[in-house]
Amino acid sequence: MKKLFIITAILLSGAHIKLAAQDSTKNKKPGNAALVSNKAELQKLMDASQGNYKYQVEDYFKTPKSSNFSLSPKGKYLAYKEQNKQGKSEVKIKEISTGKVKTALEEKDKVIAAFGWASEGTLIYMMDNNGDENYHLYAVNIDGTNNIDLTPYEGVKANLLNRLPDNKDFVIVSMNLNNKQIYEPYRINTHSGKAEKLYANKDVSNPIAQFDFDKDGNIKGFTKVKNLDLERFYKAQGDRDFKLVKTTKWNDRFTILAFNYATQNPDDAYVLTDLYKDKAEIVLFDLKKQKVIKEVHLDPVYDLSNLKLSKKRNWEPDYIDYQGDKYTIKPISKSFKMIYKDLQMKFKNYEIEIAGRTDNENQYLIKVSSDRQYGKFYNYNIVTKKATLLVELKPELKEEDMAVMKPIQFKSRDGLTIHGYITLPKEALNGKKVPMIVNPHGGPHSVRDVWGFNPEAQLFASRGYATLQVNFRVSDGYGKKFFKAGYHQTGRKIMDDIEDGVHYVINQGWIDQNNVAIYGASHGGYATLMGLIKSPDLYKAGVDYVGVTNISTFFKSLPVYTGPYIEQVKYMWYDIDTPEGKKLANEMSPIYSTEKIKAPLFVVAGANDPRVNILESDQIVEALRKKGLDVPYMMKYDEGHGYIREANQLDFYKAMMGFFSQHLK
Repeated sequence: MKKLFIITAILLSGAHIKLAAQDSTKNKKPGNAALVSNKAELQKLMDASQGNYKYQVEDYFKTPKSSNFSLSPKGKYLAYKEQNKQGKSEVKIKEISTGKVKTALEEKDKVIAAFGWASEGTLIYMMDNNGDENYHLYAVNIDGTNNIDLTPYEGVKANLLNRLPDNKDFVIVSMNLNNKQIYEPYRINTHSGKAEKLYANKDVSNPIAQFDFDKDGNIKGFTKVKNLDLERFYKAQGDRDFKLVKTTKWNDRFTILAFNYATQNPDDAYVLTDLYKDKAEIVLFDLKKQKVIKEVHLDPVYDLSNLKLSKKRNWEPDYIDYQGDKYTIKPISKSFKMIYKDLQMKFKNYEIEIAGRTDNENQYLIKVSSDRQYGKFYNYNIVTKKATLLVELKPELKEEDMAVMKPIQFKSRDGLTIHGYITLPKEALNGKKVPMIVNPHGGPHSVRDVWGFNPEAQLFASRGYATLQVNFRVSDGYGKKFFKAGYHQTGRKIMDDIEDGVHYVINQGWIDQNNVAIYGASHGGYATLMGLIKSPDLYKAGVDYVGVTNISTFFKSLPVYTGPYIEQVKYMWYDIDTPEGKKLANEMSPIYSTEKIKAPLFVVAGANDPRVNILESDQIVEALRKKGLDVPYMMKYDEGHGYIREANQLDFYKAMMGFFSQHLK
C-alpha cells in the first residue's frame, strides 16, 4: 500500500528482513553480553522442540532450493536464487529457449537482500553490512562481469526509486549522501556507475519526502514534510518551476501511481487518494487544475493499492489490486479480463499474482499460492494460453497436510469492526479445543496481516497450536477512520482489540482458554510484553522478538534519517516531549510495569538493530531476572531488526518451539 508516510511504518514493521546496525568495536560486543543465554541453555530449548512430527522446523524455514524468480524484459532469461552446497545463495540466469543456466552472482559474507533486471543483459541488486540498513545498489552483467557498486559511499543508504522502461541503462536512486537526515535523487548509469544529482533537497526542517517521476525519469512533482502537514508541489506543462498546488495533513493519501500517457494532456495522472472518501480510491486527476476527472475504482470496505497499465495497448488501465480478506485483482481492460478469466480457470481456488511480464506483454510470470500452498511459479504465454510450471517452491510441504487459514471479523468492545485470521490445526476442525498462539503484527501502523501461506502459522499448527492474527485499529487497508482510531492507542485500545479477538475465537469453540500464549516481532514484541502485563491471567507464556520495552528510549535511539518524520510517529504513539505524552508513554512502557509479568518470557534480539536498539531487550531481561524470573535470551551478533540468515532463523524457531512445548500443554 503506497503512502507517503510509509517510512514511519517500517520503523516497526516486524517483517523478517535484515535491518540496521549500531557501531561496535572489534573487542566489545554491543549491549550487555553477560545477559545473553549461553549456548548450552539455548540448545536445551532447541532440543525440547524435538518430537515425532511429520515436518521439522527446517521444512518450513529452510530456503527453497530455487526462489525469487524474475523474468527479463524481453523474456529471453529467467533470473532466480539457488542455494549451493555451502548454504549460500547464488543468482542464476536461465536461458528459457535452451534451458542453459549460468551463475551471475554468488553470496559470500553479505546477504543479497533483493535483485531485479535493469536491462536484458544487466541485473541490479542490493546488500547491506550485517544488518546496518545502509543498503548499497550494485549492477552486474548476467555473465558475472562488470560487477560494480553504484552507490560506493560509507554510511550512506540507497533506495531504488525508478527503473526507466525506455532507457534501461539508467536507474533513479535516492541517497542521504550529503546529509544523513534527508535523501536526494540521482540518475545512475548501471554500466559505468556515473551519477547525476537530479534535485537538491536542502531544508532539513522542511525536507522533500517523495519525488514523482514520469516514465522518462523527469521530476514532475515532489512532496515536502512540514511538521504534520504535507506540501505538494507540481510543475505543469509549460511552467518553468514547481508550484505549491496542495497542502494536506500528513496522513492524507494523495499518491501518483502513474501519469496518463494515453491522453494529450501531460498533467493527467492516476492517483490513489482518500481525500474524498474514507477508503483510498483510484481516480484520474488533472494535476494542473487540481480536480478529479473521473473515479476509476472504489471498494466500500478496503483501501485500494495499485494500478497496472498496458504500454502495449497505449497505456490502457489493465487491472487494480489490493488486499481485502484475500488478495484481490480487479480487471479493467477487455484484454486483461480475458487473460485473468483464463488464469482463474487454470488455477481455481488459488491466489494468483502477476509477478512480472515482458515488455511486449506476451509473457507473464505468475505466482500461484494459497493458505496451504507455499507457492508455484508459471510462465504464461498469452498468445497460446499455455502455463508452463517453472518451479514449486516447497513440494515437500503437502497441501493436504497444511492447516486452513480462515478470515474472521468481530466487533471490538467499543463497536469497531475488526478483521483478522485464525489458522487452525486439524484437531480444532474436528471439534477439539486446542492451544493458541496470538501473533500481533509489527508497525503497529501502516502494515497488516494478510491471507496466504504463513510458515510460522503452519509450524505452529503442525505442533497442535492455532494462530490468531488480528488487524487491530491503525492497521493498514481499512480506511482513514479505522486508521485514526488507533492514534495514541499503542498499548491501550490496540491491546483491547487483540484481547477481544482472543475471546471471539475462544467463544467459537476452537480454543482451550487455559492454553493461550502470545508472540510477536517489533511492535508485536511490544504487544507481547503489554499482553503479559495487561492480561496476566490470559496468557501462559510470551515470546518478545525485537520488541520495544521503553517508548522514550526507543524514540531517542531511532536512526538519524527518521528525524523529519518523528512528529508523525509521535502523533500516532505518544509525544514524549509534552508532560501528558511523557506520562502516557511511561504508563504504556513495559519496563515500568515488570512487576505485573508473571508468565514465562523468551526474549530474542539482533545486536545490530537501529530501530529497536539492543538496549530495549537488555533492559527487560535484566529487570525481569532481578525479580526472579528465568528469562532465556537469544542474541545474534550478525543480525538487525529480525533474522534473515537461515541458520539464525532455524535456531530461533527451534528455540521458540521448545519454549512453547514447555509452557503450552
